[in-house]
Amino acid sequence: MLAETICSAASAAGLGIAAVTAYRKRFLTATRIAAYSLVPIGLVLTGVVEWVSGIAFKPSVWIGFGVLGLAWLLFMTTRAVERRSGTTRAERRAARAAERNEAVAPGASAPSLGAGSHARPAAAAAAPKPKKKQEAAAPGDDFSDIEAILKKHGI
Repeated sequence: MLAETICSAASAAGLGIAAVTAYRKRFLTATRIAAYSLVPIGLVLTGVVEWVSGIAFKPSVWIGFGVLGLAWLLFMTTRAVERRSGTTRAERRAARAAERNEAVAPGASAPSLGAGSHARPAAAAAAPKPKKKQEAAAPGDDFSDIEAILKKHGI
């Protein structure tokens, strides 16, 4: 009963201030003040004030707030432990995205822009693997690709 009376008085005072503001030819501000001052009386008429005042004095409600606080504390603790482990949620998400969407197909020299990771081009799939003899080639052969590129550009 006391809460309803206080809300009604606050609304009446707000409407009075809005009337004075409108008298001073500040109609936009007066309208805004009137809108704010009607909120408490609206809450009283809908029953929200009675519901809130009834909830505020129940021990079960405060136990519920305690449980919510404990849940929040557990969430924050797990986030702190996650940060200390070195990997963040964003890093794990980026790693999963990189696994799903490979930019370059294994064994191919060009990016695979077409069908994605489901279908590989036949040339890339059937490319012969380097043999031991080619791997153990002389160091001079390693630069043959670079020499070819330089000659192509006239360097």
